[in-house]
Amino acid sequence: MWVMDAVEDIKSRLSIEDVIGEYVELKRAGRNFKALSPFGNEKTPSFMISPEKQIWHDFSSGKGGNMFSFVMEMEGVDFKGALELLARKAGVDLALYRTGTSAKNASIKNVLYDINEAATKFYQISFSKNKTALEYILKDRAFTKETALRFRLGYAPNATNGVISFLKKRGFSIENIKKAGLAVQRYGDAVDMFRGRIMVPLADGQGKIVGFTARLLKDEPNAPKYINTPATPLYDKSRHIFGLHFAKEEIRKNNFVVVVEGNMDVIASQQSGVSNVVATAGTAMTQMHLKELSKFTNDIRLCFDEDKAGIAATERAIELANGLDIQLQVLTVVGGKDPDELIRSDVGAWKKVTEKPQYAMDWLIERYTKEYDISSAQGKKLFTKKVMSVIAKMTDKVEKEHYIKQIAKLLDVSVAALLPQTAASKKIYKKGKQSEAFSTDNTKLQDHLLALLLCSSTLNKITPKIFEEVFNNEGQKKCLHYVKEAKHEIVGIDSIPQGLQSVSDYVKMLIFIYEEVYSGLEDIEQQHEFTRLQARVIEEYVKKQKNTIIVQLKSAEENHVPVLLAKVKELDAMLAKAKE
Repeated sequence: MWVMDAVEDIKSRLSIEDVIGEYVELKRAGRNFKALSPFGNEKTPSFMISPEKQIWHDFSSGKGGNMFSFVMEMEGVDFKGALELLARKAGVDLALYRTGTSAKNASIKNVLYDINEAATKFYQISFSKNKTALEYILKDRAFTKETALRFRLGYAPNATNGVISFLKKRGFSIENIKKAGLAVQRYGDAVDMFRGRIMVPLADGQGKIVGFTARLLKDEPNAPKYINTPATPLYDKSRHIFGLHFAKEEIRKNNFVVVVEGNMDVIASQQSGVSNVVATAGTAMTQMHLKELSKFTNDIRLCFDEDKAGIAATERAIELANGLDIQLQVLTVVGGKDPDELIRSDVGAWKKVTEKPQYAMDWLIERYTKEYDISSAQGKKLFTKKVMSVIAKMTDKVEKEHYIKQIAKLLDVSVAALLPQTAASKKIYKKGKQSEAFSTDNTKLQDHLLALLLCSSTLNKITPKIFEEVFNNEGQKKCLHYVKEAKHEIVGIDSIPQGLQSVSDYVKMLIFIYEEVYSGLEDIEQQHEFTRLQARVIEEYVKKQKNTIIVQLKSAEENHVPVLLAKVKELDAMLAKAKE
């Protein structure tokens, strides 16, 4: 497969310590390197790299893998994104590995990137020559020259084919210029998409230009203040997050992100020194935006304008966040100003706003308490309808119960009176949509257990009392299968068996864990640690399975109840056996 060929070529050209060293400060520790974890705040280094194995492992979070998985974590990209980024770093041309449609699509995207880059330079030059545009950015918006250059702000001249003519002279076809969203067909002719507007380039997570936001210099009747690049092979407004390529390091450092409405708000905030700020396309936030941001932090703080559109967008985001592992919060700008206006008047006040979030559900309750007269029957009815529709969709039972009791107390009604309002919650659960993953802590336990089973000469003849379904991922299941079926020899860096070659990077990480944590322990200590870990892993599995059965019992047919109860007994027996 061409992907594996490309991966191996990239690995041969890059060393893992050089790749990771661009993100964290490494210190030599014998054959390995160590560093402070980039995934949390710590004083003692727990992040380790093995150049010999080309593997990294963060002992504090339990994360680990190869250079590709590290880039995925740090850049918030999928495997394809990490592959492309590391290919550029290694000087590997992925097009040489592709065939057929994939090569053609990659080639088109590269052309569109080149078009956008050339257009950005064209708009920057036009901006530097236009007095009105310069005054708007440098005087009216109070952006510095350094900020304008950093965000590559530009100006589209008020001409029918300014950028088209520029791009055609550089060999780009009108077909691809249209495909990039820079030209539209009008009355038989192709004309510039953007004219007489300030141009804000939209970059992806690695800083490559995927499109533009264009703002009028002066408000005009019947003309939209902002227009964006239409959907293209590079730009999708439901996924794009403005300013993320500049903000992601500060997001990790501060462990929260602020989402504002406008690109100009982001630029103003980053200029002021508050850099963990990004924007979606206006108020059009999607679940994909939330998922993308959750790659960097689970603390997402919304700061939309206090107008009708901004409030509606915040309410939608609260519903979108249900079922996601994020903490959605709301920031309120004092005096109803937008972030840009507040930053220009008082930078310190803006920083304080970002540091005083209100949990989103509490914000919603407070807002509707002010909007409806909850002392009247009609007000209570309207309030309940609005708030309970959101509470009904909550996936966390403890949180849901907390808010039901809070609303009952607030409205001076019984909890029983509110329960029918939560019936809609059953409709939002799709069959099999429960999370398939255990907590990060449990994954760490599983990794350490397998590290002992694979690498310890004391334990390699033991038959574990555990089965594959307990484990979270295929790599773990393959390792357990090998242990049980192969009566295996000790696994080492130079002796990874054929049956584990498909998950060799994961096995290398387990070897790394064993060497760093367990290799120095006495036999009896290793045996004790194995027994403890095995019991803990099975206990977590039993707990999750029981929770699932409890939910099933509530809606089970009468004849199916004994079957479910029998499963509970089997789980109890399994746990008891593990603790023997």
